[in-house]
Amino acid sequence: MSSGSTATFSSHTLQSIVGREYGADPVSWNKRDLLAYALGIGATPAEQQFVNELHPSFAAFPTFPVVLFLKGKDDSVTEFTNTINRTNAIKGLPYFDPSHLVHATQSIEILKPLPLVSGPGWLLKKRLISIRENKSGVILENEFVLVDPDETPYARLTTAMFNLTGKITGQRYTRSVVSLPEAKPIPRDRAPNWVVADRTYVHQALIYRLSGDYNPLHIDPNASSSGGGVILHGLSTLGFTARALIRTVGYGRPSSLQYLNVRFTAPVTPGDGLETSAWDVGSGPGGVIEVAFEVRNTRTGKVVIGGGHARFARWEQSKL
Repeated sequence: MSSGSTATFSSHTLQSIVGREYGADPVSWNKRDLLAYALGIGATPAEQQFVNELHPSFAAFPTFPVVLFLKGKDDSVTEFTNTINRTNAIKGLPYFDPSHLVHATQSIEILKPLPLVSGPGWLLKKRLISIRENKSGVILENEFVLVDPDETPYARLTTAMFNLTGKITGQRYTRSVVSLPEAKPIPRDRAPNWVVADRTYVHQALIYRLSGDYNPLHIDPNASSSGGGVILHGLSTLGFTARALIRTVGYGRPSSLQYLNVRFTAPVTPGDGLETSAWDVGSGPGGVIEVAFEVRNTRTGKVVIGGGHARFARWEQSKL
C-alpha cells in the first residue's frame, strides 16, 4: 500500500497497534565503529578517549546507540531504502515512502556504558509508541531498547518520523502510550549558562554516513527534490550537541550524560558553524541537572535543534 493510498484505518485497529512490540533487530559493533562515529560527530584529537583505541580510557561516545537502528549488524554499505523498509515495517500500517520521511525528534536515555565490542546476541527491541496525524501527514514515534544477550537494557531511544503526504485515518488522530520526560522551557529572560561554538567540516556527512546511514540526501547533491544540495545527518548534529553539553554542563565527564532529547527544526549544510546555548533550569529526579538548550546555525542564523532537553548527573553522582 503506498503512502498516497486512500484506505483508512479505524481507531479500534490503531489502539491495538500502538504500544505493541513489532520485532527485535540484531545489532553489533566493534572498535572501528566507535571510532567512525566519534569522527562523524566532530570529535577532535583533543578527545583522545573517543578517537584513540589505545587510550587507557577509550570508550564508546554515550550517544553511539542512535546509529544502531540503521546500522544493525551490517559491517558493509547498505541500501538506504531497503534498510528502512526492512527495519521500519509495522504490520497493520500502510507503507510509507522513505523518500517522504523527515526525522522530527530523537531521544536517548543512557542506562549503562557500552562494551567496546558487542559480540553476538545483542538486540534492538522495537515498539510503536505514538501515532499523530493531521492534514500535513503522519508522525510515527518508535521506542527502541538496546539489550545484551541476557536481556539487560543499555539504552532506551525514541525516534519520531514525519511522513509527508501519508495517511492512516484520513483525519486528525492522536494516540500515545509513552510520555517522555517533560522538558522545561528555555528561560528567555536571562542569558544562557553555557554557550559553545563549533564547526562542522565540509566532508562531515561523508564521514558520518560510515556509521550506517546511507541516505542519498547526505552524499548526492541531486538527491533532494528541492534542489537544496547535500545536508548533514540530523544525528550528526545531535552528536555535536552532546559533545558541547558534555564539555560544559558535564565538566568533560561523558558518564554524566543521562538523557538527551532533541527536535530537528532546520537543516545543516556540511561546513556550517553550530552554536549551542544551554540553560540550567533546576534539579530533576534524583537531583540531576535539568538543561534546556537550542542549537543555531551560525551561517543561516536559524535554530536547527529546538526545544532541547538534557539531564546530567552532578559531580558527586558521576563516575570520574
